[in-house]
Amino acid sequence: MDTHYASVALEIVDSTQDEAAARFISRPVLVVAERQSKGRGRLDRVWVEPDRGLFSSLAFAPEWPPARYPLIPLVAGLAMRQALAEDFGVAVDLRWPNDLMVGADKVGGVLVESDDERVVVGCGVNLFWIDPVEGGAGVAQDDPGPSAAADLAARWAGRFLERMSAAPDLWGHREYEEACITVGRPVAYERGSGTAVGIDPDGSLLVETGDGVIAVHAGDIRIGATLPRLPLHGGADTEESS
Repeated sequence: MDTHYASVALEIVDSTQDEAAARFISRPVLVVAERQSKGRGRLDRVWVEPDRGLFSSLAFAPEWPPARYPLIPLVAGLAMRQALAEDFGVAVDLRWPNDLMVGADKVGGVLVESDDERVVVGCGVNLFWIDPVEGGAGVAQDDPGPSAAADLAARWAGRFLERMSAAPDLWGHREYEEACITVGRPVAYERGSGTAVGIDPDGSLLVETGDGVIAVHAGDIRIGATLPRLPLHGGADTEESS
């Protein structure tokens, strides 16, 4: 996979997901915005903005078969965990399938959508938050400044595309399992409840129930979802590489 990508910086957008989807043609494109007015999370949850945050989406065409797309949110989480450690020196845990955590507080999340042409991976991170909502936090104690988001997005995109250039079986299964705070905890799912005991190599959550261990699937990837091609807003286009 070509790990070079186009980078687009915008002031405010409805959604970086929609912008990245609209701008993708044949090579990866990263969209970073200072603000987004209609940001969304998994299951169409609204994303609450911190005082300073990272709002980014990367559109690309994976070389992996669609059957392996459910691994992409986990790979994106690993890549952002790595980027945050490098840029901010913060140790981030992963809450299956798409949350970035520091202690008991959520500091970021991943959203993945796809159609027949492309996959769009969104990643939002609370960089600095003076008065966070309950259960939320920022990764920095002081405002890191306006350039921090773009720098972190570039680091994340590079790390993510590097990981996606490997074979699906090398996605980082053990690394994710070790970083995942869901493992060892009680969980509830659509058909019942149990205790999470591990991560399957296919990315599903392994849950111990009264009837044995079962695999629970996240359903993050919206195969066949419609991603609109929107009119393009003004922005600075640059070329980046990992």
